[in-house]
Amino acid sequence: MKRNLGDIIFKILAVLSSLALISLVLFLFVELVIYSVPSIKKFGIKFLIEKIWDPVAEKYGALPAIYGTLVTSFFALLIAFPLSIGIAIFISELSPPLLQRPLSFIIELLGAIPSLIYGMWGLFSLAPLIQLKVGPFLQRILGFLPLFQGYPIGVGYLTASIVLSIMIIPTISSLSREILMAVPKDQREAGYALGMTKWEVIWRVVLGNAKSGIFAAGMLGLGRALGEAVAVTMVIGNFYDISISLFSPGVTITSVIINEFAEATGQLKISVLMELALILFIITFFVMGFARYYILKRIEGR
Repeated sequence: MKRNLGDIIFKILAVLSSLALISLVLFLFVELVIYSVPSIKKFGIKFLIEKIWDPVAEKYGALPAIYGTLVTSFFALLIAFPLSIGIAIFISELSPPLLQRPLSFIIELLGAIPSLIYGMWGLFSLAPLIQLKVGPFLQRILGFLPLFQGYPIGVGYLTASIVLSIMIIPTISSLSREILMAVPKDQREAGYALGMTKWEVIWRVVLGNAKSGIFAAGMLGLGRALGEAVAVTMVIGNFYDISISLFSPGVTITSVIINEFAEATGQLKISVLMELALILFIITFFVMGFARYYILKRIEGR
């Protein structure tokens, strides 16, 4: 069968677009590796486990930045994921039809707010609240846990995690809502026909069919949390150390890059910052890769 010229052109353009995207990702990775070579040669694997950051003595370690990135992103996802699923369930299953569009618009509007505004709100409103109210309350209730020991100064891992959680809620809830609404109505009706209550239909039928997609939405939210820079830099405290307490100030990979890049004049320091960016790239790549692998295994297992 003779193929239409338009189909051929469309296929070529689609293939070129895909190759351009793959080439862009590979180009970014190669550039980061090239700029990171001086740092890799000088510090080797010790760069990942050292805690020192001394530009004067040219001694650098990435462990506090990696730790802060993982801790803030993990707790942000821990806070945002259940809230996002609750929002998605309410909009898709429980809210009146007249409220669905306004609520969806408001959630999507939160995702359009610049991160600088989130950072300013976190610094001037959330940080004092945590220092004076939330922190002492958590100490009274959960002070026996290492996570909630120490004096809450307002800025720190907890504040950064809360700000990040608010920033990723629109991403997770919007995607989850679309996934829940894509579950066929016939399956809901079949559940009701079997005598299930509305809660049982939502829990067993709707969430049962949508859990792979919801997991993917959570991973996309985590990916944004890992790479957020401006808001985190404003509220995490920027103290280069490791502490198990969520009240303590710390750093993330993105906050270190933002704070240090303007003063990075020597080749070695620039290379160190590029290696930090490379580490963040690899972390994000593996997180997204694991999410993709999980989804494919779930699809194949059906």
